[in-house]
Amino acid sequence: MVTLRIRHRTIYRYSKAVSLRPHRLMLRPRESRELRLRSMDLTVEPPAAVTWAQDVTGNMVATAAFQAMTDSLIITSNVELELDAPAWPVFDIAASAIFYPFRYSDDEWTDLGALAAPQHPDPAGRLREWAQAFVRSNPTDTLSLLKDINAGILAWISYQEREEEGTQTPAQTLERGWGSCRDLAVLFIDAVRTLGFGARIVSGYLHNPAQDIVGREGSGTTHAWAEVYVPGAGWITFDPTNRSVGSANLIPVAIGRDIRLVMPVAGSFVGMTDAFRGMSIEVCVSAKT
Repeated sequence: MVTLRIRHRTIYRYSKAVSLRPHRLMLRPRESRELRLRSMDLTVEPPAAVTWAQDVTGNMVATAAFQAMTDSLIITSNVELELDAPAWPVFDIAASAIFYPFRYSDDEWTDLGALAAPQHPDPAGRLREWAQAFVRSNPTDTLSLLKDINAGILAWISYQEREEEGTQTPAQTLERGWGSCRDLAVLFIDAVRTLGFGARIVSGYLHNPAQDIVGREGSGTTHAWAEVYVPGAGWITFDPTNRSVGSANLIPVAIGRDIRLVMPVAGSFVGMTDAFRGMSIEVCVSAKT
């Protein structure tokens, strides 16, 4: 077990005063058997009325409503938590799902819903063809198949950090041959969905004390990865950016069917079209001594 402190600051700057619309903040880590939240402090400048609610997927979402006009917006989250995720997890997959292809139960299909449907167009079927190439036999070992796709992405796609907003579609990532962590996660998720798996995107933080994990330099960063539902084992974590399986070094904050639904900060403003000057993000994830 490790106790971590996370400081996440997002700064928006404007060339002149603007009126801020309500902002959605997804910054509270998701508690689980492997993660226990000890404390969280959220501050917003200029002052805002902050309300909390749980969304349809169980994420804790804060909404900040503003009254005063401002030329800057600073959102700071300070979190302390305990993380106890095994480095080499063992997955107790149900006998019915050990080999692929398998069939989810009727109830599982109903609950998975859109999580089992690709979210991006693939008119030429290239993504499905790419994913199908990892199926080496019929039947084939389910966990080995998922691990092969997870590890195989970096054999096709080069990791490349991107500062600009937005996410590439899986087709764009395959065509360009490069992508950020969120691009690789979205590619993996839609690829396994074409094979009939239920999968979801996860946004959160990466704890990288040795600085030997792919991502931004430093002891921690925001990150995106995937989870796939396998009967018996439940939701299994896959991080294609680092070819890893399991949630060691990962702190989940939000889950969803699409990357745009799990962004840490989302909002808009009313003002001159050229008022926006830029945004910066500072993240520090450190072990408490």
